[in-house]
Amino acid sequence: MGTEGIDDDASLLDSLDGQVALVTGANRGIGAEIASRLVDLGATVYAGARDPGDVTADEQRPLKLDVTNEGEIEAAIGAIVEEAGRLDVLVNDAGIYGPSGRFADLDPADIERTFGVNLHGPALLSHAALPLLTERKGSRIVNVSSGAGQFESGMDTSHALYGISKAGLNAPTNVLAHQYPDLLVNSVCPGRVRTDMSGENAARSVAEGAQIPMWLARFASGSPSGYFWRDEVVIEW
Repeated sequence: MGTEGIDDDASLLDSLDGQVALVTGANRGIGAEIASRLVDLGATVYAGARDPGDVTADEQRPLKLDVTNEGEIEAAIGAIVEEAGRLDVLVNDAGIYGPSGRFADLDPADIERTFGVNLHGPALLSHAALPLLTERKGSRIVNVSSGAGQFESGMDTSHALYGISKAGLNAPTNVLAHQYPDLLVNSVCPGRVRTDMSGENAARSVAEGAQIPMWLARFASGSPSGYFWRDEVVIEW
């Protein structure tokens, strides 16, 4: 599938007034930055975190949300239904790096945990949120993926669980975009960002890492859907 010029088809919303967003992993790093910027654009932002007490921004609405816990997913979506009655943006940012090592040497519990947070959790949360997201044309799902899961450039084989789970996260991006053509679903590689995961020597600041996920969260109806992005350019899976 040719992707040349796809980015030229993107149009952005200048304001998110009246819209509702849910961001996972919103208590720190890229997730916290995205949640703050969505508020600045006028959105009502539900900030999902395993410990909602870690969400300290007064203008955000903390939600207890461990994406590996189906009960907490159901409760979070139920709270949004009851309080806001709509959902326009879902940013699946929560993620863990997992252990390094050869696959056979890894603890099965680490496999379950890494896949649970990085792949199963976003899939289950998207599933639960779809009835709300599909009520209005042009709602967005932004899956924060990674070049570590990119087949084209070579997956991260040292942190194999991370790479595999991020490659897996790109699959529902493609599938949901085709199944729900009025919904905008995209994956994004934010680059190596100075967070707890990548460390203080990573090339990009948190603000820089949040830039492209935020760009995708502002897509207007009719913008591209079903792609993998880095720096406002479509990249290969």
